[in-house]
This record gives sequence, structure tokens and C-alpha cells, in this order.
Amino acid sequence: MNIVLIAHDPKKKLMQNFCIAYRGILQNHDVYSTATTGRLVEEACGLSVHKFLAGHLGGVQQIATQIESNQMDLVIFLRENTQSQPHNNDFHSISTLCDIYNIPLASNLATAELLIKALERGDLDWRVLYKH
Repeated sequence: MNIVLIAHDPKKKLMQNFCIAYRGILQNHDVYSTATTGRLVEEACGLSVHKFLAGHLGGVQQIATQIESNQMDLVIFLRENTQSQPHNNDFHSISTLCDIYNIPLASNLATAELLIKALERGDLDWRVLYKH
């Protein structure tokens, strides 16, 4: 399955820790990310990450295109929750596309852990059928 990891700056360390904790699950899938988050994840736990541009340089839009093409199966977007953040539009666009294309989305650690455990159990295998 194709998993997207995105984290706003204040959440990047949390994303690294998440990936360290669930490396055993993530290594069995294709992981995609914006550039900085992907680099930090690779450094923290040695996962191979397909990196798009940095989020603010168009990486989020590249990921959005992949979602629209039904190429992604799961999105974990750990975001800064402050309303005034300039990146809030990034989350809004990704979450809207996930809703439209029926792609599971986690925006916090609790939901990310639930989805990664579901992935491990095979609960998201329906995505393979949905792609065809």
C-alpha cells in the first residue's frame, strides 16, 4: 500500500517517533512524503521514503495530485492546529480530497496509530479493490 506522511514543523519530531515505533509495519509498504518530513523519517528510522518537494514548495500539491489519481491508500498528516497557520489550506485540500476519494486520513497521533494497526491487520486491504 502507498502511505503518505506529512507533518507541519511543530509535529515533525512526533512523526519521527511514530515512524520509529511502527517501522516494522511501515517497511512493508511504500512510504511517500514531503521532502523535509521524508528526510527526517529516513534519518530517524532508516525507512526508504519517496520524497516530493517540500510542502511549501509544492510537495503538498504533488501529493494532492497522487490522491486525485487514486494512487495513495492512507494519509497521515500531523498538523499544527492553530487557525492562523498558513499551512491550514494544505490540510484542508488534502482532507477534502481524501473525503472525495475515500482514502483513510489521520490528523492526530491517536488516529494514526489506529490506522497503522488496521493496516497491519489487513483491515485496509479493500483499498486494492477500490483502485480497480
